[in-house]
Amino acid sequence: MIAVTGAAGQLGHQVINHLLLQGVPAGQIVAVDLESAKAAAMATLGVDVRFADYDQPETLRPAFAGADKVLLVSAPTGPDATRTRQHQAVIDAAIESGVGLLAYTSVTHAPTNTMGLAPVHRVTEQAIAASGLPAAILRNGWYAENHTAALRNAINSGTLVGSAGNGRMAAASRADLAEAAAIILTRDDQAGKVYDLTGDTAWTLSELAAEAAAQSGTPLTYTDLPAEQYRQVLQQAGLPEPVVELIVDADVAISHGTLDYITSDLSTLLGRPTTPMSSNVASALQA
Repeated sequence: MIAVTGAAGQLGHQVINHLLLQGVPAGQIVAVDLESAKAAAMATLGVDVRFADYDQPETLRPAFAGADKVLLVSAPTGPDATRTRQHQAVIDAAIESGVGLLAYTSVTHAPTNTMGLAPVHRVTEQAIAASGLPAAILRNGWYAENHTAALRNAINSGTLVGSAGNGRMAAASRADLAEAAAIILTRDDQAGKVYDLTGDTAWTLSELAAEAAAQSGTPLTYTDLPAEQYRQVLQQAGLPEPVVELIVDADVAISHGTLDYITSDLSTLLGRPTTPMSSNVASALQA
C-alpha cells in the first residue's frame, strides 16, 4: 500500500489522483490527513482514508499500518521548530510501522538554497538520513501557481505586483510535481534517489504579466516594489502573516537568482516537457 500524508492538500490530493490514473488500485492507496469533508470525499473513490495529525504522533502509526511506501508532504507554513517536530513524528511513525520507502517533498537545491523555508527542509533531509529509512527525496521547485493565482486580481487592477525584480524562476506546475511523485511512488528502485524537480525554463514576473495580458486581451504590467511595501500590500489583502512572509521572502530570493536553477529531473520522470508557463497562465485565467 502507498500512504500519502496531507492528502486533502493542494499537492496531496493530486498525487492520489495520479496514482489512480497510473492504475494503482484505490484500495491500495491510503489518504492520510486531518478529518475534513475533502478527505472524506476520497473514500467515495475507494481510497482508504485514515485521519491523523502531525501534532498527535499517536495517530500516525495506525495511519501507516500496512503501508509499504509513505509520501511525507511537508507540513504547511509555520515556525521551523514546529514543522521540524511534525516531520520527525512522521519519520518515527514510518520506522515503527516498518515502511519500506519514505518519500519526502523537500525544496529545490536544498543544500545551498537561501530561502527562509529551506532550513527546515535541510534539517528534515538530515533527520531522514539519520533514521536509516530507505528514502527518496523530492526537491520540489517553486510552484507556478504561487504566482499565477494572483493573475485574475492583477488583470482587474492592471498591474501585477511583487519584489522579484528581473529574477527568473524555473517554476513547475503543481500537477507536474504531483505526477512525478506518483511515478516515484510506483517504482521499486527509488531508495537513495534525490530529485531536483524544476520546470524546463525560467521566467520573470514581467514575462508572466505579458503572457497574461496577451491571453486575456487586457493590458497588464509588472510593478516591482520594495520588500516592505510588497509586504504591506499582502497584509492589506488579508493574507495570514506566515504566508505574507513566505511570499515576500520568496520574491526577494527570486530577485537574487535563487530559483533560476534548472534540471531535467522532472521532465525525465514525466517522459515529456514540463508544463510551460503559458499553459499555467491559461489554467489560471480559466479557473
